[in-house]
Amino acid sequence: MELLLLISKVDFTLPLKNPVVIFSLVLFIILFAPILLQKIKIPHIIGLIIAGVVVGPYGLNFLSRDSSIVLFGTVGLLYIMFLAGLEIDISEFKKNRKQIAVFGIATFLLPLSIGCLASYYILGYSFLSSLLLASMFSTHTLVSYPIASRYGIVRNRAVALTVGGTMITDILALLILAAIAGAAKGEAGTGFWVQLSVSCVAFVATVFFVFPPIIRWFFKNFHDSVSQYIFVLAIVFLSSFLAEVAGLEAIIGAFFSGLVLNTFVPHSSPLMNRIDFVGNALFIPFFLIGVGMLVNVRVLITGTGALEVAGVIVAVALITKYLAAYITRKTFKLSREEGNIIFGLSASHAAATLAIILVGYNIIIGESENGQPIRLLDEDVLNGTILLILVSCAVSSFVVEKAARKMAVNEETSTTEEEESNERILLSLAHPESVTQLVDLAVMLKPKRSEVPIYALHVVSDTLSDENAQTAGRKMLDAATKYAAATENAIIPLTRFDSNISNGIVYTIKGHNISDVLISIQRTTEQQSFFGAVAQETLQRTFETIFIYRAIQPLNTLKRIVAAVTPSGEDEPGFEHWLHRLTMLSKEAALPITFYTTQKTNFAIRAYLKGRPVEAEFKIFDKWEDFLIFSRELRRNDLFFIVTSRKGNVSYNEVLDKLPYYLINYFSDYSFILLYPKQFGHEIDIEGISTSDYKIIEALSERLGSVNKAGSLFKRLFRK
Repeated sequence: MELLLLISKVDFTLPLKNPVVIFSLVLFIILFAPILLQKIKIPHIIGLIIAGVVVGPYGLNFLSRDSSIVLFGTVGLLYIMFLAGLEIDISEFKKNRKQIAVFGIATFLLPLSIGCLASYYILGYSFLSSLLLASMFSTHTLVSYPIASRYGIVRNRAVALTVGGTMITDILALLILAAIAGAAKGEAGTGFWVQLSVSCVAFVATVFFVFPPIIRWFFKNFHDSVSQYIFVLAIVFLSSFLAEVAGLEAIIGAFFSGLVLNTFVPHSSPLMNRIDFVGNALFIPFFLIGVGMLVNVRVLITGTGALEVAGVIVAVALITKYLAAYITRKTFKLSREEGNIIFGLSASHAAATLAIILVGYNIIIGESENGQPIRLLDEDVLNGTILLILVSCAVSSFVVEKAARKMAVNEETSTTEEEESNERILLSLAHPESVTQLVDLAVMLKPKRSEVPIYALHVVSDTLSDENAQTAGRKMLDAATKYAAATENAIIPLTRFDSNISNGIVYTIKGHNISDVLISIQRTTEQQSFFGAVAQETLQRTFETIFIYRAIQPLNTLKRIVAAVTPSGEDEPGFEHWLHRLTMLSKEAALPITFYTTQKTNFAIRAYLKGRPVEAEFKIFDKWEDFLIFSRELRRNDLFFIVTSRKGNVSYNEVLDKLPYYLINYFSDYSFILLYPKQFGHEIDIEGISTSDYKIIEALSERLGSVNKAGSLFKRLFRK
């Protein structure tokens, strides 16, 4: 009885008003609607929109579209546009800027011209009303973008084309809206356009020139994950607000903030994972449910006027968007799936469309004989637009889902060098403060969509019984594992007991077939301790690719990679391997590369990079005795990437022996990576070879010009 009494006190009148009940209902919709509809092959986005129709004011009336739904829906829309700017491949975007301009103009002009003619001659609206209605056809909202993101194809050129085209169409359409609204109110004079132009220039200058130094300073000084996420959101909504102040739509500001933050939020970072998770779990579903709540299915039975307007609007919007995508596909020789992705992403109408129609609906241009207001766009257009939102989002979701699945399967089944099965990365953990920096570097170097394992190693010397060292090692391994998990990458922790630390690293490399070793070093003022005994001996006794990394600042706060390659570096066995790793680092961190090489090495690197979306600049540098020239060439926030060589190998020269002295005395304020390319030295059996033995091999290699020859001679002379 007491339970029934308590239940009776809860207000269940419709629409629901209890905030706890409302939020619970929305969460269950987000959870179950996609699951139920996916069983009948309906994309989850449509599931959320349909759920919004059912529970909304035009359905069962469980929920009203009150301020809370509008607030979360607005956040979700801005989040979609922010993610579109954040996840875009900047190098691909720059590379395809001409194609983006062509598609943007095509997907704007075709719907605008055909839509204006259809509205004027078929629906019988005035020229001003027809032009405003046609501008609505030109816009599109990236409702299906989360589908492309889920399949991992957001960095495809077709997605870049559509995202860039979205900005062109929305900006032009919103300018038409501002002009028509001003004309209807008698405000569209010269002063109006001057004010709009000045405010837009000020907005763009603020976002692209004032924000970056502030963002870089924040990420350099604040490393707390929660603080970084809140800061990113603050930048997004501040940019959106400034766009509105400038007379543009907030979605433009959200997209621009994504472009600015693109270089500061690596795509494989824990911060990116948190941004994706929160948006796709909460904010974006709220927006989709809110869109569904706008749909009034009853317009289908209110009369032939609404049906006629709705039919023309839906037909013109979908046909013109398809034509624009088809023309773009044929012009730039894209695949069928890429053309479908362009059409699917650009077919959906939601936010900007609704904004334009609501503005036109609220503009009163006169009064009828019976005293009713005459609106620039009537109620039939409003109802037809709501139906367009439902139909276009459904078409968009189905098309993108099908095309994205095919593209993802094709990418996974294609055998590329980025997915070599014999690649394994090892992190040698020695300093607690460098754990996250090494993990960040390893994740960026790891080929995407592959199962390349990452190992984290801590070696404990069995000649010492230091319990504190063992505890510190376990803490570093735990920290590396947790940090990598935040990026949805798994790290395999390894603890090894050995006679000395270098032995442990060397035997782990051999036992696990490691291809890349990452070692961190700390800032020092002594040349003798620059590498440390462990790193030095590991270099002498292994032949794999070794990265020696010193991080002065986080990778995401850097602006450029300056890569110095030793003469004849292209003749090293590991040339393509390290170059592939470097281009992946450049792409993931969105950093352009400036190469300093000889002419011959220059040609080899250019040949490798041909067709790859890497932003690279080349400068001739062949006098390594003038190495200190880099103290003038390097700028603040550069990463100095030095491709060096072990003694006795093809690209080795005596100047490399002075690198520790140079780096300590002239480059102490820069982050750098010393890279030792892979050598074909695996045939030498390292078990039982002492440091003194390797010194003999090193001396022989200097005389013979090859580590391989030296190793073979050593085995014949001393190991029979």
